[in-house]
Amino acid sequence: MRAVVLLSGGIDSSTTLAVARYRGYDPCCLTILYGQKHSREIESAKSIARHLGASDHVIMELPVQLFSCSSLTMKGDIPQRMGPDEVPGEGAIPNTYVPGRNLVFLSLACSWAESIGAKAVFIGATSVDYSGYPDCRREFLESFERTAALATRIGTEGAPIRIEAPLLEMDKAAIIKLGYELGVDLSLTWSCYRGGKKACGRCDSCMYRLKGFKEASLNDPIHYEEMI
Repeated sequence: MRAVVLLSGGIDSSTTLAVARYRGYDPCCLTILYGQKHSREIESAKSIARHLGASDHVIMELPVQLFSCSSLTMKGDIPQRMGPDEVPGEGAIPNTYVPGRNLVFLSLACSWAESIGAKAVFIGATSVDYSGYPDCRREFLESFERTAALATRIGTEGAPIRIEAPLLEMDKAAIIKLGYELGVDLSLTWSCYRGGKKACGRCDSCMYRLKGFKEASLNDPIHYEEMI
């Protein structure tokens, strides 16, 4: 039984891939280039897909103009925090927000899923330790699943594609622990919003990652330029 897994190369999507395998799915990974300022996470996605035995891995490139107002692509500087307390709280959406990213990604994943006969699409969205992105909420995912059922042939025939977000109610520490339990080599993952040989240690994504490892009482296996 096939499933499409959206794989970015970070901890969340890598653990989601492992969950899909654990549940008995044959995972087909979809990694999307959307104009990121670096390709470091794409290399991690390739390594994770091989490591966890994905039966297929498609890397798709979208026009950078689609998401040009995000600091992760073209516009503005990526925020650098002075400490974990400065990570944006609920309701504060930083300029790293990519407009409608999961809306677009899930649409592409569902199209591929229907084409290959996959029964589910897995996404590593979490509504706990995240930057307040509106497309990581349960309300959005449930609404999208209903829309996909209306928009696909298999949906209208009574066998809609399931949208699976197994990490949605988990914080980063719990996700890290689950990743280890499922055999994910987290040294292969990349979370930093910046490229380079080492993670910056100051962007929001690094902050959430470091906070998660600390709360999980585990050592982060990647290297940082600076740790706060």
